Amino acid sequence: MAASLSSTAHTAARPAARTGGPRTTDRLAALVGDVREAVGRGLPPDPTARLVGERLAPHLGAADLLTPGQCEGDPGRYRQHLLHAESDGSFSVVALVWLPGQRTSVHDHVSWCVTGVHEGEEHERRYRLLPAASPGARARLVATEDVVNPRGSVCGFAPPGDIHRVWNGCSDKAVSIHVYGADVSRLGSSVRRVYDLPADR
Repeated sequence: MAASLSSTAHTAARPAARTGGPRTTDRLAALVGDVREAVGRGLPPDPTARLVGERLAPHLGAADLLTPGQCEGDPGRYRQHLLHAESDGSFSVVALVWLPGQRTSVHDHVSWCVTGVHEGEEHERRYRLLPAASPGARARLVATEDVVNPRGSVCGFAPPGDIHRVWNGCSDKAVSIHVYGADVSRLGSSVRRVYDLPADR
């Protein structure tokens, strides 16, 4: 779902407000512990993403993973709820809530990323960047794959090669859990760069 240090991609995704009350369920705490163990192995980004995906998968779809507030959307844009940011900055966990038709811009990420669909389904289009063919020409994007990720599906990737757009193409709300190898609470977003380039679709 999300440099996107141009937070223009994820100004669309509003971080959850810091409010009183429970923010962590027992299952979410268990997931964070599982991710901490995987990240703590200190492996390169690709195997880390694979390990984190294995830890995330068993929790997807569980009714006790998120609080009702962490599943709330925003009629104006897809919404980001920060669930956990590790104190050493090594990873963050967020829930993205998508109402029908809501989408990201085309973007890549500051770090490795793992996403799992908790409710509904997410549509994703992946791209490859083609450099400018000649001086004065523009680089362009080529779509390489369209994917529909149903509830329970997990995917992970690491830069480079992580350019994509995500949207909710179904008629119901979608909720996905994203784990990033960066401190999203500090950055505000996992997005490194937003791509405003010609694309074949």
